[in-house]
Amino acid sequence: MSADTLRYASIMLLAGIGIPILAALNAQLGARIGGPVAASVVLFAVAFSACVIVLLFSGQAQAFAAMSAQPKHLFMAGLFVAFYVLSVTWVAPRFGVGNAVFCVLLGQMIAATMIDHFGLFGAVVRTVSLTRGIGLAAMVAGLALIQRG
Repeated sequence: MSADTLRYASIMLLAGIGIPILAALNAQLGARIGGPVAASVVLFAVAFSACVIVLLFSGQAQAFAAMSAQPKHLFMAGLFVAFYVLSVTWVAPRFGVGNAVFCVLLGQMIAATMIDHFGLFGAVVRTVSLTRGIGLAAMVAGLALIQRG
């Protein structure tokens, strides 16, 4: 395994660890203040502030100059983030963080497989072979078993 592969896998592992933590914290904030939408707005304000700080330190602010020339559908990613945060903040206190994140992971696995298989949105094509299909099925089964226990 290359150093880059290990580094990228580690970063994404940490991002994955963050998803249920984000869900639990924001769901709790929304429940405590009686407003999951208000809690989501606070989450985005904090996230925006953190991104601005990283942007300033990364020296990438000049990238905004090319923003207006980009295809407008690429900006829909923000709607998906908003939908995720709003939905998990509202659903998790009612359905459980584990159940909510299980469904999110299942959706991620299905969508990621389709994106890779068809090379959607400019992704590198990785067709679903029998081996990958079995691996995906095993992951889905593993997620289901985790929820049962």
